[in-house]
Amino acid sequence: MKRITIAIIFFLSAIYSVQAQNIKQEEETALKQLIQNVFDDVWGELDSTKIEKYHTDDFLLLEHGEIWTNDTIKSYIAKARTAEKLPKRTNSFEFIRFVKSKNSIWFAYQNYATLSIDGKKIMDLQWLESAVAIKTKQGWKLQMLHSTRVARD
Repeated sequence: MKRITIAIIFFLSAIYSVQAQNIKQEEETALKQLIQNVFDDVWGELDSTKIEKYHTDDFLLLEHGEIWTNDTIKSYIAKARTAEKLPKRTNSFEFIRFVKSKNSIWFAYQNYATLSIDGKKIMDLQWLESAVAIKTKQGWKLQMLHSTRVARD
């Protein structure tokens, strides 16, 4: 019985290892660029016209306990753009893992943003995030994003 259990564990770990490694370098590069573009264009520039370019129509964002859709994001951006001075947002990422399954890829990363106004840093922010991207006729698009704020000292 012990040998069967060990064999099953070995088999399952081998399957997971192959599954986690089947992403092509160009796919990983495309997803890293997708995330950079989403956060630079939509969140950094507060440009809601770019949402369709980067998100699927049924996109869902789980933002620190809240459920956001493309429409929620558009409303947030419209409200944010009414500020007297908009902060400049500089984004960077540390990617943790990519896992492919047919025409979708799940990936996790650390998201860092520095906000500044008139060249003066206001604050640093950090989130731990995971995303699901699907391959469409237009290329990779985000279908789901899960975001949890990370407390920074």
